[in-house]
Amino acid sequence: MPFAVWCILIAAILPIAAIYPGKLSRDFDNSKPRDPDYWKDGFRARARAAEKNSFEAFPFFAIAVIVGLGQGGDPDWIDRLAGLFIAVRIIYIFCYLSDRATPRSIAWVVGFASTIAIFTSPVWS
Repeated sequence: MPFAVWCILIAAILPIAAIYPGKLSRDFDNSKPRDPDYWKDGFRARARAAEKNSFEAFPFFAIAVIVGLGQGGDPDWIDRLAGLFIAVRIIYIFCYLSDRATPRSIAWVVGFASTIAIFTSPVWS
């Protein structure tokens, strides 16, 4: 199985990894995990935003990998781009949690560009 397909699984897990640090507080009530008051400020709000953005990025990435591989894109190139996507999404989450807006935006752009490159890779093969 191509590495890029494994990256789909990793990308599906990233939203959980993004929100988890926000749940580590003693104030977290697992009987009300979506309580908007808990998630409204600071670090917790950033963790929630990173989770939401990770969910938003996932479908396009997953479809891009499926289209890229299914339509004859170079599997080695797609694997490298998928690895890049995962790496910059991890950086993105770290930047979101640590409140670093500019590097976070750069990571987002690189991830989005890599997804477009994966999707369009059959055109260039």
